[in-house]
Amino acid sequence: MKTPDRCENMTDIRAEIDRLDRQVISLLSQRFDYVKAAAKFKNSEMSVRAPERFQAMLEQRRIWAEEEGFNADAIEKMYRDLVNHFIEEELKHWKS
Repeated sequence: MKTPDRCENMTDIRAEIDRLDRQVISLLSQRFDYVKAAAKFKNSEMSVRAPERFQAMLEQRRIWAEEEGFNADAIEKMYRDLVNHFIEEELKHWKS
């Protein structure tokens, strides 16, 4: 792993971005495993959708983004899209 300031060219930069993206995708896959496991604890479609929890989760992610000096709007959009997809997948598991 090279820190950004130790990268010598665009090849180094791209390699590190690819490495990080691979880790992010692996972590998102692990997160999805928990989403699927949660389906067995839900007793209704509304409990799967959990709009209050969804909103609270987005607000927390915004706070974490701000703490990291990252754009909270971008993080919220990313998580909104991701979690909406996960909710639809969880619903499929819940119904089966």
